Amino acid sequence: MRKGAKAAIVGSVFVVMVGGAGYGAFNIVNAVSGGGAGGGGPAPVKTGPPSSGEVKDTSTKFFAAWEKGEAVSAAALTNNAEKAEPLLTAYGGTAHIGGVKITPGAATGDTVPFSVRATVSYEGKSKPLDYRSELTVVRGLTTGKALVDWQPSVVHPGLKDMDDTLVTGDASAPPIEAVDRGGKVLTKEKYPSLGPILDELRAKYGDKAGGTPGIELAIRHAAPDTADTPLLTLAQGKAGKLPTTLSASVQAAAEKAVTKYSQSSVVAVKPSTGEVLAVANNRTDGWNAAFLGQVAPGSTWKIVSAATLIDNGITTANGPAPCPADAVWQSQTFHNIKNMPPDENATLSESFARSCNTAFVKFADEVKVDSLTNEAEDRFGIGLDWKTGIPSFDGSVPASGGPDTAANLIGQGQVQVNPLNLASVTATAMTGAFRQPVIVPQSLDDRELARARGLSASTVEQLRAMMNRTATSGTAAEVMSGLGGRIGAKTGSAEVDGQAKSDSWFTGYRDDVAAAALVQDGGHGVDASGPLVAQVLRAG
Repeated sequence: MRKGAKAAIVGSVFVVMVGGAGYGAFNIVNAVSGGGAGGGGPAPVKTGPPSSGEVKDTSTKFFAAWEKGEAVSAAALTNNAEKAEPLLTAYGGTAHIGGVKITPGAATGDTVPFSVRATVSYEGKSKPLDYRSELTVVRGLTTGKALVDWQPSVVHPGLKDMDDTLVTGDASAPPIEAVDRGGKVLTKEKYPSLGPILDELRAKYGDKAGGTPGIELAIRHAAPDTADTPLLTLAQGKAGKLPTTLSASVQAAAEKAVTKYSQSSVVAVKPSTGEVLAVANNRTDGWNAAFLGQVAPGSTWKIVSAATLIDNGITTANGPAPCPADAVWQSQTFHNIKNMPPDENATLSESFARSCNTAFVKFADEVKVDSLTNEAEDRFGIGLDWKTGIPSFDGSVPASGGPDTAANLIGQGQVQVNPLNLASVTATAMTGAFRQPVIVPQSLDDRELARARGLSASTVEQLRAMMNRTATSGTAAEVMSGLGGRIGAKTGSAEVDGQAKSDSWFTGYRDDVAAAALVQDGGHGVDASGPLVAQVLRAG
């Protein structure tokens, strides 16, 4: 799933990676036996949803115990006391939060919203703490008692992992003043997507930027290599200036673009240098899916597949790539999108621009099991150990046989990437050189960047011609309409088990900007992710 000490990834598709487990997944109930009356035996265990009276009674008792700092008593009122007690203990202990006053709102069924007012005090410094959260009351499976469904977000909405905790003290790193490539200051308030990214940059480069730490309340995340999330500053530290490769104008466009769709991510890079110009995510869990995601890219991956066919002498852009209505590989039948007419005389360029799946599947007989893997790694740098400056996943293209040999060629099977990887693929296809993406200058820490040999001039010429055709008269033409300069694009959609619609993918370039976007459960590439990329390319 990942290499070395890179950021932890859970699951292989975004839909699995949303923070916080549901009640059905973790229902660890307190082993408290219900005593019977007299000789009649034990009382029957209650079943069904808790009543409104039970919801009010359980939440009231839980809030009262929490306010008093009685962690053991409060934890006993949850369905996972083992996990609840350490966090509730830390609340008044390592987090130094006291004077807690909880005000419940009107319950909606079994869910109770509430507000918290408290004070954080540490070494003679104090500040008020105010926030909102909610809890849900459920029926204990073995006891039948009404219990608080334990999620760490009950204590604070910023807590996602079951083992996240709260601490107050000297900051783990000095604050930073991150600036874009032109010296403009980048803040979480103006660029919300950058919040977790600025935290990561602070954790890694705060000491190198010349600042001094302050005192703060922060979330200490359980996931490896995940920076603390500051919640409240009790004493300001001195911020050090940290240069980034980002562009404030492109970042602003990316931030605006992702607001159109939930679970969307976009990345823009500068092909001539590999510098990341923008990264934005619209996710409730604050996770940097644009850099860390591991999902199938669908037909956008045909950029790499086409390069594989060309570089292995199987066909050329103007060579044959018939597009039948369906294609069978090792007993698995592959189809094209609905209403695509077959074309047995199609060239690779025509099948690429139309995004014909069967044309690529038909070549599964002629490629070796590791042909796509080698092309992705040797030419495009996919699967190498990228050091962008913050945690990132560098893609995975296993040399898988069976039906996956064909499925991988159309970006399904076992191919796993994210928008950062795909933007880099587009940049390599455009220039011929793999330049490992970076979000801070390499000169900050002299880290060794990943290297790949890139593409021949002939392959680049053919890929650019096919991507330009796609952008001007193929599946991406409507989205890319009105964009001047040198342009190219590729659309894609990837089927995901359990989703009603496919993931929407799109990648494109305009002059010296390449961008890629993903909208989970967004449908076809032109439907959702395409407009996001076009908006970013216009700003670039």
